[in-house]
Amino acid sequence: MSNIAQQRIQREFREVVKSKEIADSGVQLELIRDDLTELAGTIAGPPDTPYQGGKFRLEIKIPDTYPFNPPKVRFITKIWHPNISSVTGAICLDILKDQWAAAMTLRTVLLSIQALLAAPEPSDPQDAVVARQYQENNGIYRETAQHWTTVYAGSSYKNATFDNMLRQLKDMGVEETAALVALSSCAWDLQKATETLFN
Repeated sequence: MSNIAQQRIQREFREVVKSKEIADSGVQLELIRDDLTELAGTIAGPPDTPYQGGKFRLEIKIPDTYPFNPPKVRFITKIWHPNISSVTGAICLDILKDQWAAAMTLRTVLLSIQALLAAPEPSDPQDAVVARQYQENNGIYRETAQHWTTVYAGSSYKNATFDNMLRQLKDMGVEETAALVALSSCAWDLQKATETLFN
């Protein structure tokens, strides 16, 4: 990484860490590697969304070509969202791809990802199953996203019906993550999820 790129990352890192506005929005940034090529972010789930109350960890890798190319960002915390892979954490966001401009900063990236949580774009999905659920059965999508936020991101939302279905599948010997993915993908239809897992 060039000296200019390192200086810029240091400046952007300080901008995020010292900003009261950023801290108040629930966005944090920390250094993972001293050479500034890897950072970790935390984003609070926005209010009035299924992600409210959750804390979502991000992996941020800075390429040698930064700021001319965007950072590589993915969710470490599992999340149920049309624009984020429920398997890999990959994010479908235009500024992380073809709409990136060298004038953008880590602050822009983090706040844009947080805004994406509040305003999904199901017409340009990263996770087609979630996007279809978002469009065809928004109520189930919201409950599923809330449940994932509780399980993986520390929210306090409870759904006794979902918990009971998970318990039933676990009692059949299904690992919890596999049970959660099957139930979520099958709109919490226990019979359909069971068939998916055992057929």
